[in-house]
Amino acid sequence: MSSTAARPTTTGTLRTAAHHVLDQVTAVLAAHSVTALRVSLGLVFLAFASAKFVAGASPAEDLAVATVTELTFGLVSGPDALLLTALTETVIGLTLLTGRFVRLGLLVLAGAMVGIMSPLVLFPEQMWSDGGPTLAGQYVFKDIVLVAGALVVTAHALGARLRTDDDR
Repeated sequence: MSSTAARPTTTGTLRTAAHHVLDQVTAVLAAHSVTALRVSLGLVFLAFASAKFVAGASPAEDLAVATVTELTFGLVSGPDALLLTALTETVIGLTLLTGRFVRLGLLVLAGAMVGIMSPLVLFPEQMWSDGGPTLAGQYVFKDIVLVAGALVVTAHALGARLRTDDDR
């Protein structure tokens, strides 16, 4: 029996250490990544809402007002439409940020996403120019990421949990 067969190789030791580190990172991500996503979504919604409380401060103000006006058949328009949008985004942001009433916030978010994405259908001429998406179009398209993040947070809030290959 040779002495090299009895002791692990450096490569084997490094591989074992790397797997251990990856297992630890996976455990931390599984434990905290959805919370980090929820909190970051809350901060984004609060940031967007804060600009809408001040007339002229949001680059999406005109689009938000036009969208709410269209979706409410003119019942809510102008400053009221902007205030409704700001309040909706504030409710969503606070629930996600604090972790309190998350399901309510996600329900409000689901309804808001219809409004947030509807300019793609309601105002396509404002979403595109000859060179690609306009600034307004880019503003709406980034919301696709918010929708995807919200789906992950919603799945978690409804009981889904991250699993590793070992859990299956």
